[in-house]
Amino acid sequence: MSLNLNLLREICETPGAPGFEKPIRERIIREVEPFADQIKTDAMGNLIVRKKGGERRVMAAAHMDEISLIVTGIDKSGFIRFHTLGGFDAKSLLNQRVVVHGDEDLPGIIGGKAPHTQTDEEKKRSPKTTDLFIDCGLPEEDLRAIVKPGTPVTRWQQLHQVGRNLSCKSLDNRISVFILIEALRRAEHTGVDFYAVFTVQEEVGLRGARVAAHNIQPEIGIALDVTLANDLPGADTHQKISVLGEGTAIKVMDGSVICSPELVTFMEQEAEKQGIKTQREILTAGGTDTAALQYLTGTGARVGCISTPTRYLHTTVESCCVEDVEAGIALMKHLIEQLHNAP
Repeated sequence: MSLNLNLLREICETPGAPGFEKPIRERIIREVEPFADQIKTDAMGNLIVRKKGGERRVMAAAHMDEISLIVTGIDKSGFIRFHTLGGFDAKSLLNQRVVVHGDEDLPGIIGGKAPHTQTDEEKKRSPKTTDLFIDCGLPEEDLRAIVKPGTPVTRWQQLHQVGRNLSCKSLDNRISVFILIEALRRAEHTGVDFYAVFTVQEEVGLRGARVAAHNIQPEIGIALDVTLANDLPGADTHQKISVLGEGTAIKVMDGSVICSPELVTFMEQEAEKQGIKTQREILTAGGTDTAALQYLTGTGARVGCISTPTRYLHTTVESCCVEDVEAGIALMKHLIEQLHNAP
């Protein structure tokens, strides 16, 4: 079954800054309504899609927010100053196009001091986000009528197919949103009380998943996120973390969690039975909603994570492999149907 790239394009390109996820949440609701037994949005903004089928409570979490910016002020020349929502390397922001979501959406460009006017010392150091600004091409008075402090800003980049890969901004974590939607669509049945949760504010501290997990109290938690594919020139085998085209990754650990060994084994064995290509993910830094599912619920849960290998994380050209996405959908679909047999 080929991927629905039109849907993926919409999911990737729909804005959803941390704390401002309403546009992407509404798009997901329209997509999941036909195959959900219950849909609700909690007070924090998490979208909870329930599929009934058994007594064991299972929660799958895919965060729908994207790393973004927020307006802190506008100077007298009409340039917007901002703060980051999520982890950015300032070099990846310079000269990028953005959308400022004021009373109306305004296109903008992130600028900085031109190389021609930089001192030798400035040329040697990396820029800081405080050195940068957003240029919307409007004078201060016109801009202030549309944009207020606290206005979210998202990056502007379309989805492109590059060889066997897909490239866009915010594949972290919209590729997982897409995988979870498609798995729900394809699952023929479930033997568990399954909660697919599209969480908020992951990029600023796993905040939405904590609230949802505390409410649902799952016995088993499955997170869906991306992982670093450092399969690039100059990287030794042990530095690659994951490799594009080698299958969906099953997390063993990251900087915030050690996944339940029995669940990792179950996921690997079920994937092998189905002929689904997988690889192991061992990441010594970073964290995902997996941690919120495991030990922030008050009772604890067995947890695992389906990770999509992705190059160039937290840039506007994040890239993943079509075959790995297909493997992720196949594995999540099978788990929805078989998790009642999990240890």
